[in-house]
Amino acid sequence: WPILSLLAPVASSSSRSSSSMALQTLIAARWLAEALKSNRIGPSLRVLDTSWYLPKLKRDAKKEFRQRHIAGAGFFDIDQCCDKTSPLDHMLPTEDEFADYVGRLGIGNQTHVVVYDASDFGSFSAPRVWWMFRVFGHQAVSLLDGGLKNWLREGHPVTGEYSKPEQTEFRAKLNRSWVKSYEDMLDNLESKRFQVVDARPQGRFRGVEPEPRDNTEPGHIPCSISLPFTSFLSEAGMEKPTQELRSLFKGAGVDLGKPLCVTCGSGVTACHVALAAHLCGHPGVAVYDGAWSEWYTRALPEHVISEGRGKHV
Repeated sequence: WPILSLLAPVASSSSRSSSSMALQTLIAARWLAEALKSNRIGPSLRVLDTSWYLPKLKRDAKKEFRQRHIAGAGFFDIDQCCDKTSPLDHMLPTEDEFADYVGRLGIGNQTHVVVYDASDFGSFSAPRVWWMFRVFGHQAVSLLDGGLKNWLREGHPVTGEYSKPEQTEFRAKLNRSWVKSYEDMLDNLESKRFQVVDARPQGRFRGVEPEPRDNTEPGHIPCSISLPFTSFLSEAGMEKPTQELRSLFKGAGVDLGKPLCVTCGSGVTACHVALAAHLCGHPGVAVYDGAWSEWYTRALPEHVISEGRGKHV
């Protein structure tokens, strides 16, 4: 880790444990603002706007980035850095594809990466990109606590200016144990080797509120546990203190001492659960990358649990 990253404070030092894991994972807006004033943005520190929105919101993340972003930030597009051969949305790319994409953003293996998004939640897609860096072997990645929402609330500046960084070399190594396939999830129905937590809103989990994607009904994987991603965020969009995160997991019946896999609609908000578990000292959470989009398409009707219409052949 570069020295500057070790100086990044825990986002809410008054309410969060100062464990090294929390120290490296969440950073405060004031620290990043100071890094900008000190002209530290460059090969050793890169900032990425990772905004992505569900189509129904009709928000254009790239257009918004061109209009305003944190100075020096690049734009990370999960719909471009993905497996374009898959019919599913933003599935993980290959090691070479990821390495090439982030290298063109000026990121090398020694770069401290700070990710954020401009969601009204304070954090929506940024945990996905945080997890992507980690699953490809890059540990020096932090999340800006509260995202652009809190950055603006604290009065820090934004800009519409952008200068493309010089391309650098990045080497990626995928940690395959952190990625679950449809076959893994299907096998787990019998083997119960790992717990499954679903980060979608509870209505979609129960099957009583519509999915945002066409031709997909709501519901959930058998024996999965509902923990909506918004549960981990305060009303202000900040990550809740570690003790509250632990209580959320415990209250939902999740044992963080045992293997855990997370899912959602398309593998984005599931990473909020991985982030929260990481902050609680459990970094090895797997993500079902195909998520509900794949499960609903491929599963037998009896494996789509729903209080609503469910799946019919």
